[in-house]
Amino acid sequence: MSQQQDTLTIRRPDDWHVHLRDGAALKLVADYTARQFARAIIMPNLTPPVTTVAAARDYRERILAAVPAERNFTPLMTAYLTDQISADELARGFDEQVFTACKLYPAGATTNSSSGVTDVANIRGVLERMQKIGMPLLIHGEVVDPEIDIFDREAVFIERILGPMLKDFPALKVVLEHITTEDAVQFVSDAGPNVAATITAHHLEINRNAMLVGGIRPHLFCLPVLKREKHRLALRRAAVSGDPKFFLGTDTAPHTREAKETACGCAGIFSAPIAMESYAKTFDEEGALDRLEGFSSEFGPRFYGLPVNEETVTLRRREQRVPGVIENEHLSVVPFHAGETLAWSFEDADGS
Repeated sequence: MSQQQDTLTIRRPDDWHVHLRDGAALKLVADYTARQFARAIIMPNLTPPVTTVAAARDYRERILAAVPAERNFTPLMTAYLTDQISADELARGFDEQVFTACKLYPAGATTNSSSGVTDVANIRGVLERMQKIGMPLLIHGEVVDPEIDIFDREAVFIERILGPMLKDFPALKVVLEHITTEDAVQFVSDAGPNVAATITAHHLEINRNAMLVGGIRPHLFCLPVLKREKHRLALRRAAVSGDPKFFLGTDTAPHTREAKETACGCAGIFSAPIAMESYAKTFDEEGALDRLEGFSSEFGPRFYGLPVNEETVTLRRREQRVPGVIENEHLSVVPFHAGETLAWSFEDADGS
């Protein structure tokens, strides 16, 4: 092996935070996730949201139908928490291995979150049940108070909501998803072993300047929004640290080009087509390629109590140009790194 590592073979990774949408969008984007990842935690913020075992089963079948039959891919379904959600329904879904976890969206925090929880006090009984049965709680960690600056909403959520919640439910298994701040890194690091976090590829690579300097770039608008450079650097330190509390979750969130390039553009970055290449870029830049396997393939399964994948995949230092748009006859989506050249390429099972 030369001094510069040109090939990296690791256990097949999993993605612990994915938006696959539904209908025509699902058919367009699903295989980009299934190609790289063995399993994916599927977000339930459809219209209407996934709140029942039956709805989760049906959605899982639609996902599998959208993925080529030769793929070895398992969608892990989640339940969308509402103020009125049934604890019995959630426990039944968890017992029947339909629901892997529950998702907490503060009402109004992001795409299709209007049916989310208006006050954590409304789901205390649900959280008690989840703590008892060991069902993970996945959190979009932002307050929605209009008086709070959008760049501060994650830090305020941790202080006002998450901290007190964990005091009330100290054994609750929690994943603070798509963290974006130094505050979140510190909180998760200091918390007990039942608290972890996912980190996206885009929050590792870009800060808010990428979205705002020289003109607004709508395809880089996401929620939680990109933050200052000091926060990006804190996320990179956490990702490459080897700390098992931090693991991969792309939060890939496709919207049509028209829905992004409009007066009120949707939030979300579609990173699935080049997910592992993007993470490899960060780990390579940090001199930590030897830690990518833990972050992408080992820490997540262990937190969820699942076996690690035995299958392997290979990344090669081989330039690839990212397409400017990904489309079918119904819609088009602009991917992360559109039109750019990346140094790494992901090898499919057939070597392509």
